[in-house]
Amino acid sequence: MTNQQPQNSLHGITLEMILVHLVEQYGWEELGRRITIKCFTDNPSIKSSLKFLRRTPWARKKVEGLYQQSAGKAA
Repeated sequence: MTNQQPQNSLHGITLEMILVHLVEQYGWEELGRRITIKCFTDNPSIKSSLKFLRRTPWARKKVEGLYQQSAGKAA
């Protein structure tokens, strides 16, 4: 049996790709309003946000959910 993930819409997409897409689409200010976490509202950067999101599963889940919503609207 193989470990394919046909139902995983995020398969092959890195957290950095997701974050860059969201920042390009919404900007830091709007992203901080949609997902209220300090790494988006207080001196935000890709590097600091990735560090936080990699260690914080609940925040990563919110970011991935927003990405899926925004990508679904673009498609």
